[in-house]
Amino acid sequence: MLTEYIAAALHHAHYKLLEDGAYFGEVPELPGTWANAPTLEDCREELREVVEAWIMVGLNRGGAFPVLDGLILQVTEITS
Repeated sequence: MLTEYIAAALHHAHYKLLEDGAYFGEVPELPGTWANAPTLEDCREELREVVEAWIMVGLNRGGAFPVLDGLILQVTEITS
């Protein structure tokens, strides 16, 4: 499920070429997720890492995640 959620997030990514020739990418649905790199491929890879970190921080904080392409990422409490 996590892999599919990350893929969906990256499907929503917007990229643009900056004046200095570098690339900027962001996932608007995930506030604060952005990357900047010299090539589009590097920008995509960096953005994927940023999205993964964003999810890990959210999981640690017990936060809610937006629904992306019908995918719901939920934190459930495990009790023994």
